Amino acid sequence: MSPLGNTGIEVSPLGFGASPLGEEFGPIDVGEGARAVHEALDRGVNFFDTSPFYGRTLSEKRLGEALEGRRDRAVVATKCGRYGQEDFDFSAERITRSIDESLGRLRTDYVDVLHLHDVEFGDRDQILYETLPALARIKESGKARAIGVTGLQLELLADLAEAFPVDVVLTYARYNLAIQDIDARLAPLCRERGIGLINASPLLLGALTDGGPPSWHPGDPELLLAARRAGALCRERGASLAVVAMRFALDHADVASTLVGIRTREELSQNLEALQAEVDPDLPADVQAILRPHGTAWTTGRPENHDAAFVRAL
Repeated sequence: MSPLGNTGIEVSPLGFGASPLGEEFGPIDVGEGARAVHEALDRGVNFFDTSPFYGRTLSEKRLGEALEGRRDRAVVATKCGRYGQEDFDFSAERITRSIDESLGRLRTDYVDVLHLHDVEFGDRDQILYETLPALARIKESGKARAIGVTGLQLELLADLAEAFPVDVVLTYARYNLAIQDIDARLAPLCRERGIGLINASPLLLGALTDGGPPSWHPGDPELLLAARRAGALCRERGASLAVVAMRFALDHADVASTLVGIRTREELSQNLEALQAEVDPDLPADVQAILRPHGTAWTTGRPENHDAAFVRAL
């Protein structure tokens, strides 16, 4: 287990991303999803991440059902503020209602972490002066043990973490074999302030897998082509790109937990095996030589919250 910053919460190095329970990546066997949750707990994975956005509340419902009678063994994180593809509401009133709705679906009276979901889609001043204070009041009420922010745009995440006492920051697709820019500002800030850092999507939304990226992947086509070349190199060397990528991400010293979406016990086993996998020490560098020239993250959210625009405004 690893400490989640200064929260006093201990989390497993591998986290169970529960968005697939909400069928965000296609239909699942609901019973198998529940069995994956149970086996994860039995094999030492205690950190589960969900959101009302995932499956439009379905992920929370199914995770709550799977954890019934096992809640005391789990560290549960959920989110608020995002409820649909274009449905965002960062008002204090909505956030306050949202936690109660989530607790009902999760069948618990508290969550360990309550995140503000995809902050780059909100107005910075509203988030800083209205939304985060609302989260702090929820924490004071005991409905959340810790509060945090999530998103893709690193400069905004770092800015909010500097301006408001959040406990946790979660970002995705920003630390992997192709892209490592959390190390520029966010990871040092979290280390300095005792903020728990969570890295999601170490496989770059499926790009760093043997099966390749989904058709909707937002990355640059050149990056996706490079990922295919990296996969071919790994196969030539008798390795799996996904295992190499997971092993690389799991080794970051400042990341408390690395989240990966899990649907089945087989997927759970594959990811746990990466914790113990022995990788040719030269292979990650050779893969990065292929990927890094194209390793630029895409943009999401409001233009003023994009990394480049945000830096220019400082």
